[in-house]
Amino acid sequence: MFNFVRQRKYWYIISLLIIIPGIISLLFRGLNLGIDFTGGSLIELRFEQVVTVQEVRTVLAEHGLEQSVVQLSGENQVLIRTGVITEERNQAMVAGLKDELGGLTVLRNDSVGPVIGKELTQRAILALIIASIAMVVYITWRFEFKQGLAAVAALLHDALVTLSLFSIFWLQVDSAFVAAVLTILGYSINATIVIFDRVRENIKGARKTEPLESIIDRSLWQTLARSANTALTVLFMLVALYFLGGATLKTFVLALIIGVTSGTYSSVFISSQLWLDLKERWPKTLRPARAET
Repeated sequence: MFNFVRQRKYWYIISLLIIIPGIISLLFRGLNLGIDFTGGSLIELRFEQVVTVQEVRTVLAEHGLEQSVVQLSGENQVLIRTGVITEERNQAMVAGLKDELGGLTVLRNDSVGPVIGKELTQRAILALIIASIAMVVYITWRFEFKQGLAAVAALLHDALVTLSLFSIFWLQVDSAFVAAVLTILGYSINATIVIFDRVRENIKGARKTEPLESIIDRSLWQTLARSANTALTVLFMLVALYFLGGATLKTFVLALIIGVTSGTYSSVFISSQLWLDLKERWPKTLRPARAET
C-alpha cells in the first residue's frame, strides 16, 4: 500500500514549488488590488445593442480613462473599473458611452475612496490573525498544541497558495477575495480535524509497538475517500458557478476553487505530516490529547 507519510518530503517540495515563486512575486510585484482596496469606481452597464471591449476602450480613452479595466459580463453587459474619479467625470464618461455606442442602462455605479480601502485591508489582515489564533486555541483544547500548530501551518499553506497564484497570474483581488480566503480556512480546518480525530481514535486502539507514522498513514487511507468525495462535490458546484455565475462572482469563485483544492491537498499531505515532524523533533507533548466523554 502506498505510504503517504513516508513520501512527505515530496509533498513539501510540491507546495514550495508554488509558494516560493508566489512569495517572490508578492515581494516584487504585489497583488493586483481592486478598487475595494485602492479606491475607484465600478460601473456595470447594459447596452441596447452588441458592443465590443475595444469600442468601450476607445470611448474611455477619449475621457482620459484608457487604463480602466473593461470586461464583458453578460449579454450586452459591460463592467468598467476605473481609478478614483469625480462624480462629474463619471457622469461624463457614461454620457459619452451613450452618445457613441447607443442607448444603455446603468445597472451599478459604485465608488470606494482610498481611505475605506486602507481600512478594509487592515480589517482583512486582523480577521485572518484572529481566526488563526482561535483555531490554535480550539485544536489545542480538542487535541494538543502541536496539532494546533500543524493545522495552522496547513492553513497558512492554503492562504499562501491562493495568494501566490493570484499574484503570479495577476488576478484582481477585491473584498470578495477576502471572504473567499476566510471560507477556505474554514473548509480546510474542518478537513484537517476529521483526519486528526481519526488519528486519535487509531492511537487508542493501536499496539504500543506500532509507530506513529504507520498510524497516521492508516488514518489517511481511512479518511481519503471522504476527503476526495467532499472536495469533488464542492468543486463541481464551484466550476459550474464560475462559468455560469457572471463576471462579478468570478474572483470569489476562482479563489474558492484554488483554496478548496489546496485545502484538500494540505489536509491529506501536509498537516498530519507536519505534526509527525513536530512530534519527532520535540517528543514531549505539551498537553495530552483530550479524551472523549
